[in-house]
Amino acid sequence: MPIVTFDTSVFIAYKAALALLPASFRMSAVVIQELTAGAADKSEVQFWNASLLFHEKAGTLLVPTGEDWWLAGKVLNSLLRGLKSKAKGKTPKLHPDEISRIVRDVLIARTARRAGALLVTNNIKHFAQIKPFCNVRIISGKEFFSH
Repeated sequence: MPIVTFDTSVFIAYKAALALLPASFRMSAVVIQELTAGAADKSEVQFWNASLLFHEKAGTLLVPTGEDWWLAGKVLNSLLRGLKSKAKGKTPKLHPDEISRIVRDVLIARTARRAGALLVTNNIKHFAQIKPFCNVRIISGKEFFSH
């Protein structure tokens, strides 16, 4: 099985299916941040902290580098200005209200691409906006879990 990582949407939609993660799974530090921010209570915050520590120790944590942050800025600039990508024509301009969401998605995509990981997401539309600028491999949660 290829290296695989999950977007936050997959953790939310497929909680029961995540009891046994594939051996090739890599955890995104950005996803842990999003899941911790949305935690329902202190025990869930502690769970995500334990997950962070586990993946750090195991060497399976995907953490954005300085270059990932810079490239995220470049992608956001292109999306905000509606610029052309190398792979496709002009992109529709991104609404400024979407910046905080998409910056995290770009960082998830960049770290997945750098790791050579397949990114599993239920937000195909969001990552399709990013894909022309960051050629990350994506698959829907529905498709991934139906195999």
